[in-house]
Amino acid sequence: MGIIYGKNPVKEAIVSGKTINKIYIQKNMKELQEILKLAKEKRIVIVESEKGKLDKLCGNKNSQGIVASVTDYTYCTIEDILEVAKEKGEAPFVVILDKIEDPHNLGAIIRTCECMGVHGILIPKRNACQVTDTVEKVAAGACSFVKIARVTNITESIKYLKENGLWIYGLDMDGEEKIYKAKLEGAIGIVIGNEGNGISRLVKENCDVILSIPMSGNINSLNASVSAAISIYEVQRQKNSR
Repeated sequence: MGIIYGKNPVKEAIVSGKTINKIYIQKNMKELQEILKLAKEKRIVIVESEKGKLDKLCGNKNSQGIVASVTDYTYCTIEDILEVAKEKGEAPFVVILDKIEDPHNLGAIIRTCECMGVHGILIPKRNACQVTDTVEKVAAGACSFVKIARVTNITESIKYLKENGLWIYGLDMDGEEKIYKAKLEGAIGIVIGNEGNGISRLVKENCDVILSIPMSGNINSLNASVSAAISIYEVQRQKNSR
């Protein structure tokens, strides 16, 4: 079992149909009435509690007065992600995360992916952040809508995506082509590397093109979630401009 806390994450979990065992809610909070109504409509068990107890349930973090007990996050397969794109009649757009470790980065990336219409995300099973309560909180409910596949081997998964027609772009500060000059169209996979080490050697070797984000400041690197947001937006910008 796991928990989701915060107004938006809990609301989105209810709306998306996520399996919720019980919702703990702070007494007499008028701003939670809409969520309370949704929970009652879904016949979810509701328990009133003190804020201190709610904060304790989520590791002494600010619960915003509401905590949901849920089943552990359900990952999908790569095939599920490709099927989503097919059902929408769209060219697949996949974000591949190569050993992202910070839950705040993962949560922010998931949120960006949901907002920008990415069909799914790939994360490795080992040596990387998984979907936790912190990730769900940072994602502000987006975990309930974005397909996330947990794979054994990122390199082999990239090969599989390429076999299914995707062109794979890796992001690296030393990329040979600037992202704004690249023609980003059709079925696309964007690889975002580890916060400290970037994209691993084997993963980089299996990318079709390595792109860089042009910068003009004194610092020559960006936070992983910021790099992801810039690249994801550029793909959608180009698609929408055609």
